[in-house]
Amino acid sequence: MGLSEIYMIAGFLLAGYAVVANDAIQTLGTFLSSNAHRPWWLLWLFAGAILVSVFIYGYVANDGDLSYGRLASVPETEVFTWWMVIPPLVILFLTRLGIPVSTTFLVLTVFNPRGLESMLTKSLLGYGVAFVVGYLVYKLVMSTVERRFIETSRDRPASHWVVLQWLSTAFLWSQWLIQDLANIVVYLPRQFSLEMLIAFIAVMLALHAWIFYRRGGQIQRIVTTKINTRDIRSATVIDFIYGLILFFFKELSQVPMSTTWVFLGLLAGREFAVALDTYLRSNRETTMIVVKDAFKGAIGLAVSVSVALGVRWLA
Repeated sequence: MGLSEIYMIAGFLLAGYAVVANDAIQTLGTFLSSNAHRPWWLLWLFAGAILVSVFIYGYVANDGDLSYGRLASVPETEVFTWWMVIPPLVILFLTRLGIPVSTTFLVLTVFNPRGLESMLTKSLLGYGVAFVVGYLVYKLVMSTVERRFIETSRDRPASHWVVLQWLSTAFLWSQWLIQDLANIVVYLPRQFSLEMLIAFIAVMLALHAWIFYRRGGQIQRIVTTKINTRDIRSATVIDFIYGLILFFFKELSQVPMSTTWVFLGLLAGREFAVALDTYLRSNRETTMIVVKDAFKGAIGLAVSVSVALGVRWLA
């Protein structure tokens, strides 16, 4: 095994763990927080079943391409070098600090810097759309319902909410995987063999098991600091809206985008609407929470772009 293969495998393993620990937990955060009373392995088995289904479907439907076409504009790397391993290491460092980072920018820009502008445009558009949708839905449609959820948050929810929440999580999780798998498989050959698919599934399941065992880690705090996100009914609505927005952008174009910014935008819009309607937080406190999240995201974005372009300059 040569150095190129070693760097390829190292980059894949680090990217896999980094993306799972940062981006995936943003997507599964409401699922984890609202099901905190359930065994971690049960939640892992459920998420793992969806993951395997998406992998197998992508493998069959796309002739072995697990990126779902998201890497069509990214040249396949023939020789891997040391600097290609740096981006996922930076993601792990930012994750330890609790900073939500766009793995799309940090990883894919290294392999295709010319795609930065289109990815940035689509991602910021995603934040704006998610913010407006989150605010309007909770202000015009969900205001009375969410207030009821908060008032009865100590009551045991009806069993149908458990079913609905797990279904909405399955929908959201599948849409996120289709969007962000490119950030991991960019380190691997475009066409998977059956043996590679099996090995890939095994590695990803193991990484997810560790993250679920740790109940999400630092990034999970972004979810738990928001109003009533531990309520399974609120989590159901959040997941369904988030999944619909990702589905919309998935169908809009094949350009990769940052799901991190969609996630932050939806939570920000929801937080403003719910806080103003229920008076559980003041305008100033709500603004500070949203600005803090956006500031963390901006730091992650700035570091991502700087590192991605910087390592190419070093090379």
